Amino acid sequence: MIIKREDLEGQELELLAPYSVRSAESKGRSYSEKEDPYRTCFQRDRDRIIHCKAFRRLNGKTQVFIAGYGDHYRSRLTHSMEVAQFGRDVARMLNLNQDLAEAIGLAHDLGHTPFGHAGQEALNEVMETFGTHFEHNEQSFRVVHELERKSDKYKGLNLSFEVLDGLLKHRTRYDRPAAFDHLMPSLEAQIVNIADEIAYQSHDIDDGLRSGILSDKVLMKLEICKRATAEKRLSGDSKIRQHQIVTSIMALLVNDLAGNTNRKLKKLGIRTVADIYAHDGQVALFSDEVNHMAVQLKDYLFNHFYNAREVMKYNEEGKNVITGLFRTLYENPEKLPEKYQAQLENEERYVVIKDYVAGMTDSFAMDLYNKLVK
Repeated sequence: MIIKREDLEGQELELLAPYSVRSAESKGRSYSEKEDPYRTCFQRDRDRIIHCKAFRRLNGKTQVFIAGYGDHYRSRLTHSMEVAQFGRDVARMLNLNQDLAEAIGLAHDLGHTPFGHAGQEALNEVMETFGTHFEHNEQSFRVVHELERKSDKYKGLNLSFEVLDGLLKHRTRYDRPAAFDHLMPSLEAQIVNIADEIAYQSHDIDDGLRSGILSDKVLMKLEICKRATAEKRLSGDSKIRQHQIVTSIMALLVNDLAGNTNRKLKKLGIRTVADIYAHDGQVALFSDEVNHMAVQLKDYLFNHFYNAREVMKYNEEGKNVITGLFRTLYENPEKLPEKYQAQLENEERYVVIKDYVAGMTDSFAMDLYNKLVK
């Protein structure tokens, strides 16, 4: 028996929560297309994201350490896969649309610069000199809506409205979300927002422990670590113990997000997707108790990991590369690839160079910097 798209859509209408986004009720795409016989609209979106060039380049972009620093540290690709997994898990627990959550999670960092948040800060500082700014969530939208090409009929990937809306309204402590309108994003998109935080907190702990910058003995003084491992017998082997700590934190955050969101849905009397869009504020949130612990963990990571001398060294190196490349290319646009030189006829020079630099991998940016700037 082959399951067709209509069967999947029927299952969603019958089984998913009434406040979830059902594929059959999507607001559609900018450019009308014939429906796929076997995949829902959000499954097609997910597949288009996975197969686009920008997604493949994420493997060469930093999470914290510059790509190539070590074989096991996170890249933007592994981070995006982890966000999609957490988002899908929580969506399943709440009976939401897992495919929509997965698609948003996979695409949320497509517009991220090389060199992590340091690269974003550097490019934003440059863009401010032109009276504008750089936000990777807005650039992710631009990547899938303008820059990627899969057809001569339209620009971008022609993704569904709900995925695009989730990208524009993506918000973490690093983001300044834009929006199509004043409405809140779907509950699936809200889940991915928090899944992003769960991923970078838990996995930055893992990378910090692996690098030796963080100590599990110091970490265990944090309330969230005590709470997460309260019922675990921690191993005497340091590597296994560190793994136990990280996975316990993941489980605590995921379970609390699902449980507290479920309680809020009941308390607020939310029954439809329209209720989610119209609600004044996030519905998907940690409980107050766990949120307090998560904030404490964020502060610890910023003070002891992100601001550690080793990490700051790479941050400064990355910022210098971004700034130097942008300045050199702006002053010498003939050094741009022909594809980007052609775009100068229709776009401001700083926009074209921003798109070019933001799309680079760490290694490509460093090699080009050494070639053009040094």
